[in-house]
Amino acid sequence: MALQAAHLEVDAFLVCMVHALSTEQEGVMGLCLGEVRAVRIAHIRSVIILLRSDKRKDQVGIPPEQLLAASTEEERLAKLTGQPTRVVGWYHSHPHITVWPSHIDLCTQAMYQMLYRDFVGLISCFGEVKSTKTGRIVFTCFQSLQATKSSCKYERVEIPVHLIPHTDMGKACLESMMAFSRILHKEEQNAFRKIHSLSHLDPITKIHNGSVFTKKLCSQMLIVGGPLMHWLEGLLKRNEERLQALQQEKQKLLEELAALEREEQNLTA
Repeated sequence: MALQAAHLEVDAFLVCMVHALSTEQEGVMGLCLGEVRAVRIAHIRSVIILLRSDKRKDQVGIPPEQLLAASTEEERLAKLTGQPTRVVGWYHSHPHITVWPSHIDLCTQAMYQMLYRDFVGLISCFGEVKSTKTGRIVFTCFQSLQATKSSCKYERVEIPVHLIPHTDMGKACLESMMAFSRILHKEEQNAFRKIHSLSHLDPITKIHNGSVFTKKLCSQMLIVGGPLMHWLEGLLKRNEERLQALQQEKQKLLEELAALEREEQNLTA
């Protein structure tokens, strides 16, 4: 039996979308953290951006040790947020393809559900509407069930997903956003070292490989690093303005409290 629904907090959704839109040619992947409540609703509060070992439009490879390390992250985030936290799902993107899960996605999802029956899968897809020449983002949530009337081994069950609004960005999601550029840099560095270590490469090819690596890092700074820094500066400014407003409200309340205490003293005198 599938889950009733998935509640995705908007700051976790923002991290998923920023991750997915960081590349137009390759899929991305991450893990969703939160809890599944008694009414069988998955509540997703934060995400972990995973380091890719294989980057293709229709397939993403993840080193196995990253999935094992997720248990450590569960414990850390549970202490950080003071709420029960575990890995409750995974997300990945289908750039310029379709939002519906492939047969590989369904098999992967079924494998996760063997470990935890309430595990969910999230897929984002973006592209262009040809008639209007405008961008479009589609998002879906699903689980896998044993197929009964088709030749496929598993079939998709769509799970209703609801975005939960937030006035602030949670600390766990903010940490994921801050780690984003570092993970992208690590991916490019791993790819560069893998090719550069090949013994049969001539010096010119190695120089070219280094130039491509430098160009990739510059593109990351332009496409991801710059906008991310601008967003963080805006977030800091809003937080400072809110802090100032709260301090003014605190001072006003203290003055009102002092006035009430003086009034009470006059009445008892």
